[in-house]
Amino acid sequence: MVSALASYDLPVRIGFEATGNYHRPLAHHLGQAGLELKLVSSVALARTREALHDSWDKNDPKDAQVILHMLEIGAVQFFHDPLAVGTADIQELSKTHEIVSPSTTELWHRILTHYLPLYFPEAERFHRSSRTDWFLAFLEKYPTPTMITTMPRDAFIIDAWQVVGRKVSKERLLSDVYATAAASVGLPIHADSDAVRMFRFVLAEGRSLVRQRNEIEVRAVDLLSDLPDYQLLTTIPGIGPISAMTILAEAGDLRRFRHHRQFLKVCGMDLATEQSGMFRGQSRISKYGNARLRRTLWMAGQTAVLKRTNSFRDTFERYISKDRHNAHLRRKAYTAIAAKMARTVHAVVMHGEPDRPFFEGVSPGGRTSL
Repeated sequence: MVSALASYDLPVRIGFEATGNYHRPLAHHLGQAGLELKLVSSVALARTREALHDSWDKNDPKDAQVILHMLEIGAVQFFHDPLAVGTADIQELSKTHEIVSPSTTELWHRILTHYLPLYFPEAERFHRSSRTDWFLAFLEKYPTPTMITTMPRDAFIIDAWQVVGRKVSKERLLSDVYATAAASVGLPIHADSDAVRMFRFVLAEGRSLVRQRNEIEVRAVDLLSDLPDYQLLTTIPGIGPISAMTILAEAGDLRRFRHHRQFLKVCGMDLATEQSGMFRGQSRISKYGNARLRRTLWMAGQTAVLKRTNSFRDTFERYISKDRHNAHLRRKAYTAIAAKMARTVHAVVMHGEPDRPFFEGVSPGGRTSL
């Protein structure tokens, strides 16, 4: 294909619509051959097809004609090849973390809402965080209260000493666990039953997921810690290692967005307004963009407003000052904070300077940016 295109001895532009990940190997191959690649938005393609053919009918020959038309009028996007620009490893780490982390949370919910209520309901109060392994390791060794109470208290403390890890007042904790097991109303199932075997199977899966998530996070820090953009992003309140990795994985080099409005549009956080005749609807964020970026910025904003001293918290407090208990106003405030987070992310990378907690820049129009 490349040799056939090169034989024309003319500039070649190739437009294509993204189809999952199937387009990426072919696009990379063509890009490495020096051909110009343009990405066609699926939404724009559908709207253009309907406008040109006055029909909802869709087929490949018709789509090819529409893509050619969009190439002619310039209604296409730049194709960002992660492998070519060196962000493929970051993307795979980020996406794998996104798979493992919700799976870990889902499994924890299964344990807390099914297995513990059946076999050891009182043990839930010892659970503190889904990020720790010791509670799963403890349950894997002692899935039922009867497996604890078959031993004397002192023998149980010695037996479980290494399982619970380095805990403060470990002896008091294990004594409390023993007393709780002695008074438990959990179902008296046998230690060799299939029910216990299935419980341990789920616990082993949970421990494996915790190890995978920890390994990904350690590797992410090792891979990115020397990267200047990563160092800049982690100076922003609310953005930690995983959020910074997700931003770099999904957005790539933020310097390719010459204005923060371009970055907001990629995130789907640009304002869109429905208008018809004399009617003008309320402006809302479009949500046509990268959902992972938008979610990461939203969560980073929520984390930032919980911290004591930063401009995000100050902006949020001023936004809800009229009615602190108004849920709709708080939701609008969180949206404004997420947009401010996106602008801050773009600014620190573009200017190459760490975030200044209480610095409010002045926009070209002379208004203070929030």
